[in-house]
Amino acid sequence: MPSSAWGITAGLIGWFICVEIVSGILQGFYVPLFSDIVIQLGIRDADVNWFEAGQLLLSALVVPILAKLGDMFGHKRILLVAAILTALASWGLVFADSFWTFLLFWSLQGFYVVWLPLEIALIFERGRQQNRGVSMTRRAAGLLVVGLEAGAIMGALAAGRIYAATGDLALTLMVPAIAVSLIAVVIWLFVPESTPSGERRLDTWGVVLLAWGLLLVTGALAWMRLIGELRLGGFAWLLVAALGVIGVGVLVWFVRHERGHAYPVIDVRVLARPDMWPVQTTAFLIGISLLGAQGPLSTYAGTDSSLGYGLGLDATERSYVIGIYLVSLIVGAVLFAVTSRRISPRLALIVAAALVGVGYALFLPFHLEVWQVLLNLSIAGIGCGALVGAMPAAAAAAAPFGKTGEASGMTNTTKTIGGAFSSAVFGVVLAAGAGSVAGQTASSLGGYLTVWAICAAGGFLAAVLLVFVPRVAFADGPPSG
Repeated sequence: MPSSAWGITAGLIGWFICVEIVSGILQGFYVPLFSDIVIQLGIRDADVNWFEAGQLLLSALVVPILAKLGDMFGHKRILLVAAILTALASWGLVFADSFWTFLLFWSLQGFYVVWLPLEIALIFERGRQQNRGVSMTRRAAGLLVVGLEAGAIMGALAAGRIYAATGDLALTLMVPAIAVSLIAVVIWLFVPESTPSGERRLDTWGVVLLAWGLLLVTGALAWMRLIGELRLGGFAWLLVAALGVIGVGVLVWFVRHERGHAYPVIDVRVLARPDMWPVQTTAFLIGISLLGAQGPLSTYAGTDSSLGYGLGLDATERSYVIGIYLVSLIVGAVLFAVTSRRISPRLALIVAAALVGVGYALFLPFHLEVWQVLLNLSIAGIGCGALVGAMPAAAAAAAPFGKTGEASGMTNTTKTIGGAFSSAVFGVVLAAGAGSVAGQTASSLGGYLTVWAICAAGGFLAAVLLVFVPRVAFADGPPSG
């Protein structure tokens, strides 16, 4: 690779931007088609929630394991495997003709979530050799997020138009499948391999404990939201609570096991480092607003304003709101890439987290006008956009050699768990307030205020935690062993 930052950006990063555009297409393409998918499969609107739950479960399970395998056997190799599996699942969605087959392939498509952590690890390992891995990774991460969000916008805009032009859902679903297949070829031909850690032993029992722990915890959260929406009785809540407690117990067992293992799946000692644990905790807290709050924001925008709150926007107008939010994520990613050259990256992370808190705190007094919601979302979106790329890069910077994939992958896992937790809590909060207005359909204003207050608290708490990161963290330095 050329020695200049521009050479690396124009080469390796250029291909990864293409990968992230496809990742964004996957995340944005299907959402406008959900109503048509529901009709095609003969299911209810509420059943769509199981698609999200299934992919959430798989992503929480596979990211730490695949990231660890990337450290062991080469990040490019595992990235290619993940791309091929995602392509196969995408083609499966084209031909799925029942709820269960669609759920299976939709869940398996979640392998794409490991792409970004593996890309960050590849970039960091290339730059580490020149003692510039941290700064290169920060700038590259911003560009990757731009590609991701641009792809999401492209996918959301293209899906409805392609379906309207063809009138054939299966033909329309071929578009993302073709895109993923092509990007797998790009990875195979043009992405260079990293240097494996040399470690060839995988803690199989640790993998089993981690899988079951995450499965039980995220499963309990998914059922918690469903029970809240269906307003089931106390016995159902007891079962979910038991499931969650068992899951937490298994994860505690996993941590104790990993601390005494010579080749851990996740090195908990690394996660406990003072420049690592605040980053992972921040990823969890930001997942609350980034992943958990989008559903409530969409339903609030569609709530009839005659109730005294809500914006009363139709589907097309709501898509514009979402589009502006995605653009703010792009702005945040670009600003972080630019400003991190001039100010401390630690300070940039603190400011970004604080912006998330400020944006959602502004919802508490200002939420009745469209311009107020757009302003609040834009402020929070700039902060989220900076953090989406910054978290994996910061984790990679804090990790020793051979642990970059594992560390950056964990930010995705903790973010996903944060999103799952908040999504479940928000579902219960909003369901608890529903029924008193609008013919048993609209949630109460108090429910929405609670959601925004939790998101704001998460942002501010993340900013406070990042203050405790050492001042020299995330700075360039000699390769660490």
